[in-house]
Amino acid sequence: MAGRGAATAVVYKTGGSALTMDKLIISGGKPLQGRVRISGAKNAALAVICASVMSVDKVKLENVPDISDVQAMIEIIRHLGAEATWLCESTLQINPPSRLKADPPCHLVKKLRASNLFLGPLLSRFGYTKVSLPGGCNIGVRPMDLHFKGLSSMGADIRIEGGFAVGRAPNRLQGARIYLDFPSVGATENLMMAACLAIGQTILENVAKEPEVVDLANFLNCLGAKVRGAGTDIIKIDGVPELGGCQRYTVIPDRIEAGTFMVAAAATRGSLVLENIIPPHVEPICAKLREAGVEVLENGDSIMVNANGNLQPLDIKTLPYPGFPTDMQSQMMAMLTMVNGTSVIVENIFENRFQVADEFKRMGARIKVEGRMAVVEGVSEMHGAEVRATDLRAGAALVIAGLMSRGQTGISNAHYIDRGYHRLEDKLRSLGVEVSRS
Repeated sequence: MAGRGAATAVVYKTGGSALTMDKLIISGGKPLQGRVRISGAKNAALAVICASVMSVDKVKLENVPDISDVQAMIEIIRHLGAEATWLCESTLQINPPSRLKADPPCHLVKKLRASNLFLGPLLSRFGYTKVSLPGGCNIGVRPMDLHFKGLSSMGADIRIEGGFAVGRAPNRLQGARIYLDFPSVGATENLMMAACLAIGQTILENVAKEPEVVDLANFLNCLGAKVRGAGTDIIKIDGVPELGGCQRYTVIPDRIEAGTFMVAAAATRGSLVLENIIPPHVEPICAKLREAGVEVLENGDSIMVNANGNLQPLDIKTLPYPGFPTDMQSQMMAMLTMVNGTSVIVENIFENRFQVADEFKRMGARIKVEGRMAVVEGVSEMHGAEVRATDLRAGAALVIAGLMSRGQTGISNAHYIDRGYHRLEDKLRSLGVEVSRS
């Protein structure tokens, strides 16, 4: 679904397939220069929109990115009976449903992974939901068992019926002590939302610590929930009878969009000031860029990235937050393709994150992938080519590779990029990039 009013929106035909304007064309070889404002966080906004259906009052959300994933999520909550209205470019007002349509449309749910976050809120408020097993990027196995086990511990009956997750909780969910086998962001968020309207106290252990989890907890507390410990290993939630009363909430800036622009500036040996940043959220990225020899200076809610001269190779291992984010691994690989020496990347989160390596090779990169490890031998020059985005972050990485390369790069499947980057072309043009759609 194309973003509302976005200058570079993808055009879709009936059925949801991106058939036109789905190639991004970049002329590379120039350093990024200037200032760029970072938009609201995709993953925080999606979770907060899901949580809004638990409220009995309308909510106003600010700093919401106008991206295709958000548009799909808005369509889903409208189908559920909510009213959602854009008040301006980044402010969304939601009037939650008083009665529920419990089956979000399959063709929308399959567009984005975050649609699984409706399980907890809908079960908790309405006692029933039927959600198609979700889609999103093909970056590896992301099972739902942690979600199902946790909700079952709270008294829900969860079954898979014909490709749908059907949840029933005829009585209010009950607080429980739940240990996650892996600190899954989605499971942490789903169970945290479900627990807000459960009877008694829920204790979630070994939870995800990502800033987006903390942002969701802050929003829930704004609605009157009692959530403590978000950002640590243990989250405690005391259930309340009803949520509502949050007049306005501002979504945090997107740390992955920020990281993408930081790495793009370094890769092109440019100089860039990023505004609307929470510096601690991007510290793992800052640390690796500094290790590579990039100047990174923090100043309040902005960061300056300045790269000139040769950069140093890196060893990178992706880990749950506060480790190096898997969502930045592909972008960093793009930068390292033209860093003299040998870099090693170990992907510990999603096994299919290295699909983009084959596309880099079409542009002249030298990369060897063995299982979850990639060895990158830096080359002196990359050349533009026709390449294909296989997922959201691979698409962003190919944009960086195109910016670095001599000549023109055509990136097909640009709809993946539209899922997570607000007005990307406009921002790139403001930094001196020649970019267009076809």
